[in-house]
Amino acid sequence: MNLGEQTKAIHAGEFPNPATGASAPDIVMSTTFITQANTAFSAENMDEDMGWIYTRWGNPTIRQLEEKLAALEEAEAATAFASGMGAISALLFHLLRAGDHAVVSDVAYAALSELTNELIPALHIEITKVDTSDPEAVQAALKPNTRLVYVETPCNPLLRLTDIAATAEIAHRANAKLAVDSTFATPIATKPLSLGADFVIHSLTKYACGHGDALGGIVIGNKTDLAALRRKTAVRFGGTLSPFNAWLIMRGLATLPLRMRVHQENALKIAAFLEQHPQVKKVIYPGLPSHPQYELACRQMRNFSGIIGFQVGDGKAVAQRLAENLKIIHYAVSLGHHRSLIFYLDSRELFKTTFKFSTQKQLDSWNAFAGEGIFRLSVGLENAEDLIADLEQAL
Repeated sequence: MNLGEQTKAIHAGEFPNPATGASAPDIVMSTTFITQANTAFSAENMDEDMGWIYTRWGNPTIRQLEEKLAALEEAEAATAFASGMGAISALLFHLLRAGDHAVVSDVAYAALSELTNELIPALHIEITKVDTSDPEAVQAALKPNTRLVYVETPCNPLLRLTDIAATAEIAHRANAKLAVDSTFATPIATKPLSLGADFVIHSLTKYACGHGDALGGIVIGNKTDLAALRRKTAVRFGGTLSPFNAWLIMRGLATLPLRMRVHQENALKIAAFLEQHPQVKKVIYPGLPSHPQYELACRQMRNFSGIIGFQVGDGKAVAQRLAENLKIIHYAVSLGHHRSLIFYLDSRELFKTTFKFSTQKQLDSWNAFAGEGIFRLSVGLENAEDLIADLEQAL
């Protein structure tokens, strides 16, 4: 049956309990399960269709979440992790070995950037950071030993986009895999697998959960790749998602299509307000015609999501003022929650810890989007007029 997105968000992966008739999914908190005498003790003999043995290998509640995310991404399979970074780390260590090379977005989630600055290269895995919004830069970075191209679109915190279909074609011509972190977009906006990606990653902590009360991450792709990922890396690294968190995230996913509509509606209104504000120098939002990649955003995203970036004259001073004076919006990290969050990212501090640009062109791209620093505003589900009034009085 070809179900609509809202129907899949509610029903995919779920079923009434056959014993009790419970309509809502159960939380199976058991770490171990009664099994057969001939059950193998090693995950090396693990079969995706075998019964439940141990929650690090698999769990009924976690599996329901995996099936729901796979359905929303129109994918064959998914493997959940305890956090978004758990998912990212598992995928990188699964795909890359000493002597391999990977091309990675030069601006991406901070922890991923820092992981690929030091720890991964220390294992004799070569990493080349490029502006993946430039297909020619991606092409030029490829080597005979390139195994992976890793992009994030829209990227955190610049909201710069990567053309997934074009990048997939470039990667596959070099016999490399393409992984796309689509956390900012969500499956409601973009389905990277349909555009040629091999893996999709989400921090489920963000929009998928939607309520800021559960950590989680997921890798989504074809059944063969995901079975190997689970058996070889996920089970052994042990970054297992709690069944309780899986249940919370699954509950959040039921309203994801509805929430994303309001996130976008609110963000469009607030972005328009900020563009007219005298203190604001620049607003970055994929849904604005002023975004330098607006055409790509319209082509690749069915929803522009709820993250806005904006620059002001004296970012640190304004950040202090916002932290002290905002009444509704929380001055806090993270994003994708039902409540609005804002945080200032200082460029100089990020250059010391996180983003290492190797060319002037890369630095110029950062400066064009972020300048000396950028506010990342995660627009929530409050009334847009209340959020605008809160920003106006605090600014």
